[in-house]
Amino acid sequence: MPTGRPMVSVIVPAFQEEESLRWVIPWFIESLSTQRRPFELIVVNDGSRDRSGELLDELAAAEPRLRVIHLARNFGQTAAMMAGFWAARGDIVVPLDADGQNDPGDVEMLVDKLETGGYDLVSGWRKDRKDPWLRSFVSRVANGIISRITGVKLHDYGCTLKAYRAHQIRDARLFGEMHRFIPVYASMHGARICEVVTRHHPRKAGRSKYGYGRIIRVTLDLILVRMLQKYRTKPLHFFGKITQWSCVAGLGCFGFAAAQALWSSDPWKAFWGKAPLVGILFFMLGFFAVMLGLVAELAMRASYEYNAGRYWDERRRVNFGAEAPRGPAGVAQGRIAKVDEVAG
Repeated sequence: MPTGRPMVSVIVPAFQEEESLRWVIPWFIESLSTQRRPFELIVVNDGSRDRSGELLDELAAAEPRLRVIHLARNFGQTAAMMAGFWAARGDIVVPLDADGQNDPGDVEMLVDKLETGGYDLVSGWRKDRKDPWLRSFVSRVANGIISRITGVKLHDYGCTLKAYRAHQIRDARLFGEMHRFIPVYASMHGARICEVVTRHHPRKAGRSKYGYGRIIRVTLDLILVRMLQKYRTKPLHFFGKITQWSCVAGLGCFGFAAAQALWSSDPWKAFWGKAPLVGILFFMLGFFAVMLGLVAELAMRASYEYNAGRYWDERRRVNFGAEAPRGPAGVAQGRIAKVDEVAG
């Protein structure tokens, strides 16, 4: 069982990476062992159906610094990363991809930059990216759009390799594909962010889990992130703007109808045409917007009062001893997680 508290927690979400894990995990451990700071390596098996889980158990049996969390099913990369973040003991948290394309030798560089520069988040930039040109092009366009909309200027939001101060990441509430927007969430809490160029290697084994179908999901998450940036604590203000402009449009329709009636030989018939009906629809839209705003306001306040943020189930943990699963800010979450077995 691991002894002592690590300074750096390296988090590796893994799904169907049987071919890569055989050599990636030993490579990670060997590289991290040559670096100055004590570390722990937490691999989150995100419900893999191949032999990934068995391989991780075998590797963990021989290496106490390797800790494994097996999720009950495939919850997605965001949930896997959150499970690792909450289990991390280090003051600095660094996620890595399990496909071996991130270089573990860059971890020390990112952590050094974090500490010497006084930053809260150091983001990796795969400047010389070893992926198909179309995927790289789509990524560059997406990064430009995200930077423009959110105001957080980064070249590579999709790079998993980032260094975070643990207190910045443990209280995050991430869903869907929102792990790529962590820098935006951090900036909302006043984090100091910088970006450094990191190495990137071609995938040697297995298949990429990233498809172009994610573009739509990421777009929807971007809309939500922008909403949270501006109206996270005041959702009623957003819906209030809809109500405001709906009322202006409704009054405009009634004004147009009144003007028509003044110049018509049959004012009553001229007034009750299409324009007033459209005006009534706008007023109804404004009313419903206010109601939705009130519901969103109540939901927001309820989430502040109680929001454990956990939406995944753990099947078992390896090399964690009797340590209870933790939630935000290290709060024990043993009642929520399903832990059938603890080895170590």
